Amino acid sequence: QVQLVESGGELVQAGGSLRLSCAASGRTFSSYAMGWFRQAPGKEREFVAAISWAGGSTYYADSVKGRYTNSRNNTKNTGNLQMNSLSPEETAVYYCAARGSPVRSESWYYAPRSYAYWGQGTQVTVSS
Repeated sequence: QVQLVESGGELVQAGGSLRLSCAASGRTFSSYAMGWFRQAPGKEREFVAAISWAGGSTYYADSVKGRYTNSRNNTKNTGNLQMNSLSPEETAVYYCAARGSPVRSESWYYAPRSYAYWGQGTQVTVSS
């Protein structure tokens, strides 16, 4: 079992940056793949970024490549999402998620249903 708590969301101006954090509890966190998703009002939850259990592989939605950086520290049981050059269209609740069972296909990283554990979300608001 893993419990996840996101933090770092706030109001930021367009073009600005934010760093989201995901604090995990549970001794086996280091064996879990992690993902970040976001959901804007009236829209479906969408994939943002993911990272393998050891941090050796990262995956990004096309819309955030080059601007977002996903990282993790397994000794501290934390994950981070550095977001740069934010635009108002990226206003959403951002969620971190964890998957405990092995990822057997890259496509699994992108699907919300692949993740068994979810945080409560943190609000990111980007003003124009």
